[in-house]
Amino acid sequence: MNIHEYQGKSILKGFGVRIQEGIVADTAEQAVEAAKQLQAETGTGWWVVKAQIHAGGRGKGGGVKLAKNLDEVKERASQIIGMQLITPQTGPQGKKVNKVLIAQDVYYPGDTPTAEFYMSVLLNRSTGRNIIMYSTEGGMDIEEVAEHTPHLIFKEEIDPKVGLQGFQARKIAFNLGLTGEAHKEMVKFVTALYKAYEATDSSMFEINPVLKTSDNKILAVDAKVNLDENALFRHPDLAAMRDETEEDPTEVEAGKSNLNYVKLDGNVGCMVNGAGLAMATMDIIKLAGGDPANFLDVGGTANAKTVEAGFKIILSDPNVKAILINIFGGIVRCDRVAQGVIDAYNSIGNIPVPIIVRLQGTNAVEAKKLIDESGLQVYSAIEFKEAADLVTKVLAK
Repeated sequence: MNIHEYQGKSILKGFGVRIQEGIVADTAEQAVEAAKQLQAETGTGWWVVKAQIHAGGRGKGGGVKLAKNLDEVKERASQIIGMQLITPQTGPQGKKVNKVLIAQDVYYPGDTPTAEFYMSVLLNRSTGRNIIMYSTEGGMDIEEVAEHTPHLIFKEEIDPKVGLQGFQARKIAFNLGLTGEAHKEMVKFVTALYKAYEATDSSMFEINPVLKTSDNKILAVDAKVNLDENALFRHPDLAAMRDETEEDPTEVEAGKSNLNYVKLDGNVGCMVNGAGLAMATMDIIKLAGGDPANFLDVGGTANAKTVEAGFKIILSDPNVKAILINIFGGIVRCDRVAQGVIDAYNSIGNIPVPIIVRLQGTNAVEAKKLIDESGLQVYSAIEFKEAADLVTKVLAK
C-alpha cells in the first residue's frame, strides 16, 4: 500500500528520523495558515509547496514549487491543488492533486555546502535479505544513475539474525564521503531509518534526497513509502492512512469483494481462479487475436456472489467486447462454478457481450452440460485451445 509523502515523514519522525518539517493543506487558505504555523515553529522564511500524489517525479511536472512569501504560498497552492499532475510515473492521464504539503526551506546558507544523497531500504528477493541501497547522487532518478554511473550505487545487505550493525551504518556514512558531525548524524539517520522500515513491516522506504544541510544535519527531504498489505492487520494505524482517491476506483471496488483486479487496455475481460492461470489466460487471449482488458483473480472458492461481482467490475469497462471465464476445479467443483455463472447472469440481467466459460477439473463434464442447457448467451469449453478459438470467433462477429 502506497502512502503520501507527509504520511511517510510522520512515520519516520516517530522513529527518530530527522525530517523536513511540513504541514498538509487541502486549500490555498489552509496552505497560508500552515505556512504561518511552520514559520512560528521552525523559523523558516521560505516554503516549498509540494503536491501530494502517489507518484514520483512531481517536480518535473510542476508539482513542487518554492514560495518566498505568504502571497506566493497562496498562489502556488492555488496552482497545484486541483491540477492534473503528469509525471513519468503517472502516465499520460496524470493524477489529480487534492492536497499539498507546505514544507520548511532546508537549503539555508551556512558554513559548509549542502549535499544530496539517495537512500532506500527494501527486500532483495534473490537473497531473502533486506538491503540498504544508497548513492552520493541524490535528487536524481536512481534509474539514470544505475544506467550511466552504476559504480556510484552502493548496497549494504542486512543479516536477519543480527539486524543492522553499527559498523554497517558507519560504512554507509563513510562511502557517502561524510566526516565529523555529518558522519555521526548519518549513522543516527541510517539506524533510525532501518528501525522504522522493520517496525512498520514495509516493502520499501525510499528517501530521495537525503540532505546534508549547511550546518551538518542529516534529514529526509522526501519519503516514498510502500507498506506490505499482508501485514497491515498488525498496524491498524497505518492501514488508516490509505487514500482511496489515489487508487483506481474499479480496483478499490474489487478489493471490497476480495477480488484481485488490475485494469488493462484490451477488449477481452478475464475472470480466473489463480494468478498463474490468469497469466496463462492473458497469453491465450493474445494468441487468439484479442487483448486482455484486465487481470481478475477470484480466488479458489469461486461462487455465484464472487462471479457476479466479477461480472459487474469487468462490464464497467466499456472497451470489453467479450468475457473469458477460466476456472480450474481443484478446491471448488466445476459444476458449482457453472451454476454460479448461471445464477450471476440471471441476477444481473442482460449482459451485452458474449461469455466464454472454460471449466477444467472436478465435474467439468457436468459443468459443461449445465452451461450448454442454460439457454443463456454463454459458450462452454473444456480445453484451452477450444476456449481460445471461441474468443477468436466471438471477436470476429
